[in-house]
Amino acid sequence: MSEKFEKDEAGVDIDIKNIDEEHPAPTEEDYETLRQVADNIPFSAFLVILIEFCERFTYYGLTGPFQNYIQFPDPGSYPAEQPGAMGRGHQTATALTTFFQFWCYITPILGAIIADQYLGKYRAILLFSCIYFLGLIILTCTSIPSAISSGATFPGYIVAIIIIGLGTGGIKSNVSPLVAEQYKSKAPFVRTLKDGTRVIVTPQATYQKIFNMFYWGINVGGMSSIATTSIEKHVGFWAAFLLPTCMIIPCIGIVVLGRKRYVQAPPRGSVFLEAAKLIRYKFKVGSMEACKPSKLAITHPELAAKATWDDIFVDEFKRALRACIVFCWFPIYWLCYQQITNNLISQAATMLTGDVPNDIMQNINPFALIVLIPLMDRVIYPLLRRFGIPMRPIFRISLGFFFGAVAMGYTSGIQAKIYATPPYFDHPEGQNWISAAYQIPSYVFVSISEIFASITGLEFAYKKAPQSMKSIVMALFLFSNCGASILAFALVSVTEDPKLTWMYLGICIAAAICSVLVYFCHRGQDATDVEDDAIARDDEQMKEYYKNQKAHPETAEKETEKENV
Repeated sequence: MSEKFEKDEAGVDIDIKNIDEEHPAPTEEDYETLRQVADNIPFSAFLVILIEFCERFTYYGLTGPFQNYIQFPDPGSYPAEQPGAMGRGHQTATALTTFFQFWCYITPILGAIIADQYLGKYRAILLFSCIYFLGLIILTCTSIPSAISSGATFPGYIVAIIIIGLGTGGIKSNVSPLVAEQYKSKAPFVRTLKDGTRVIVTPQATYQKIFNMFYWGINVGGMSSIATTSIEKHVGFWAAFLLPTCMIIPCIGIVVLGRKRYVQAPPRGSVFLEAAKLIRYKFKVGSMEACKPSKLAITHPELAAKATWDDIFVDEFKRALRACIVFCWFPIYWLCYQQITNNLISQAATMLTGDVPNDIMQNINPFALIVLIPLMDRVIYPLLRRFGIPMRPIFRISLGFFFGAVAMGYTSGIQAKIYATPPYFDHPEGQNWISAAYQIPSYVFVSISEIFASITGLEFAYKKAPQSMKSIVMALFLFSNCGASILAFALVSVTEDPKLTWMYLGICIAAAICSVLVYFCHRGQDATDVEDDAIARDDEQMKEYYKNQKAHPETAEKETEKENV
């Protein structure tokens, strides 16, 4: 820890440079008597949320029709009772949509490396937005009727999703750290409201609010699939894909026009090499704590001369490693979530949906989140904090797993009910006589689980990452989706009738077990959450950190080599 951080009476690390007479540090008595609240959100954060809204509008707008686009054959004319294009069946459709999700969560690692080491988050987002746009043009052009009839749709789709996945992944790993970076305060303080009430403003509550709003923007954008699935049914896929293609244009515009307003952390340089060297030193000297330059200068001066990090980076890195262990549980959670993007859409096709397309049912999920997120942010969380229950990250994540398990258990029951319903029973070649409205609780339970697991995961990844590795740690959190996609690939053989009941039940049991294990294995991190979050540099320390890194002999030598090249 830096000397500019001191302990307050409650044992919480306080950045004393950010505390003034108007906003004093809270005392032990304050923590016992005052409620904790979130700070005001900067305007630049709303701009980043708007960027994410446009990008998610594009993403969900184009992925909404994917299952039908691949699974069912071209009906020949529109409006169509069952829209389609490729006619490759349920298993192929599920496999390809699963691959696309897998690819979209590998590419954030590349985006994070480019941002943290070379371009910075802002320029990386701009670069990958342009790549995204190229993929959208290919997808739209190969979905026109003449392309479908000529057989160009399938190869065009494969090329398009690879390019789109690269674009969306590069944006994904950088936009969520960028929105959080717009809030600069790192220490809790006491504020007096207009009515004279004194409250404690904490970074924890503020980041929770920022990511709730960020996720709310995601799901408002996610409602775009209502429009694209309806257009797909009544006009065709080319028109359905044209709408999200057009929407990426204002996304790029907001990125460019708001460039002077964003708080931007510069790229650190070879952060991967720095982290790898720190781990190597750990095995040489015995512990991470002993790898701090202040300790190395005493015990191993020859190693201290080669260390490009400072003491705070070591504390940050230890904190990040503990967080990354928590991410290892998330593939099971994402496996629950992924069912709403493929198998539940196919399930709806075997149920009565009236005049609406079967893939419109997935929009219950973002609609539920649009309602539930403000309820949690403005009512439930503040009420719990008022009663001294702050809902720390690990507890919320374990609740997310629990509600994911409930969603899959319920879905298993609905699948059994479909199989027990005429006229097709457990081999539904068409619609059984059961309403698709039975699916609504499945989507609502998944939405509740997202509030606790997915939003908290984004918040947790940002708060626990080193300041110079925010995008990389966020990418590692997003990478847990890839684990879910691998599990989903393994389950493709059972994504057929009449095996689906047992598949959903198996996922339910796995998520329920993980819910318990996550809490009991990692609940200690909740106890140190505030103290861990206080490990950070102020602006002056950050400038000094970058200055020292550039001035370091090894770094200077590498920079000279680059210039010579």
